[in-house]
Amino acid sequence: MTVRLVRLAATAAALALLAGCSSSTQADETTGGFVAGDGSITAPKADERKPAPALEGETLDGDPIKLADFAGKTVVVNVWGSWCAECRVEAPAFAAVAAETGDDVQFLGINIRDSRAAAKAYDENFGITYPSLFDPAGTTVLGFRDSLPSMAVPTTWVIAPDGTVAARMLGSVSEPTLRGLIEDASDG
Repeated sequence: MTVRLVRLAATAAALALLAGCSSSTQADETTGGFVAGDGSITAPKADERKPAPALEGETLDGDPIKLADFAGKTVVVNVWGSWCAECRVEAPAFAAVAAETGDDVQFLGINIRDSRAAAKAYDENFGITYPSLFDPAGTTVLGFRDSLPSMAVPTTWVIAPDGTVAARMLGSVSEPTLRGLIEDASDG
């Protein structure tokens, strides 16, 4: 009987641990941790793409900003937090590709579950010069629920010049992958 109780207790502990780690598939709905991405890319065919949401809010500096400000451009939207290890891994790729694309492509971050000070320090540390929406509650990402919803931090979307969601990447993105997604979206 003792061995059986130990097995039951171990099973219950394992289930509790798993439930705590996977309590949600939406990063914005987590309460204790976050859901890491698996590196998957979803890129619908051009005729199957859904419109991008009308994102808007304040930058890390408190200035108003909205996705519509960049109409007609390819826009890379990245959900990140200074506390996110995968975000720190991909940050140099975002800084490099944003610098090389110049005015042809607009990058826009969505900083979630952070303080302004921590987010600004992150940007400075990694050389991020493009704006980010400051969204400590993580509600902005809900705008993508009708196209390609966020299910992880980081999540990156590429918005085509026609305003449709061309791709979503769950997890950290490498420079070559980011360049390819941008090229595909820009070409239609």
